[in-house]
Amino acid sequence: MAKTSPKSIAREKRVRRIRKNLVGTSERPRLRVFKSSKHIYAQIIDDAAGTTLVSMSTVDKAYQKSEEKGKASAAKQIGMAIAERAKAAGINRVIFDRGGYIYQGRVKALSEGAREGGLEF
Repeated sequence: MAKTSPKSIAREKRVRRIRKNLVGTSERPRLRVFKSSKHIYAQIIDDAAGTTLVSMSTVDKAYQKSEEKGKASAAKQIGMAIAERAKAAGINRVIFDRGGYIYQGRVKALSEGAREGGLEF
């Protein structure tokens, strides 16, 4: 039988620890990040209503691969795209939820892209 890796268990503990302090409201929803080995996903969530308001990922059909190589540049592009979609939905301010990941690399690039796109954290 397969065991759950200690890394994923530790990340889940970090997620629970972070989430007890972060709550997305309708005025200021939560920007949640998830990353896999190949892709990055971002969604804006209203925890009061329990709904996802806006989402974007590298798997999304609207995502356009750029000439720049690397996952960090793709994450920055996703950040800018989710900021654009959020502006269209009337969302200007969000709470950033890094999803238990260290704030560096792709997570940092996504947040910088969202800030450049016009979202306030």
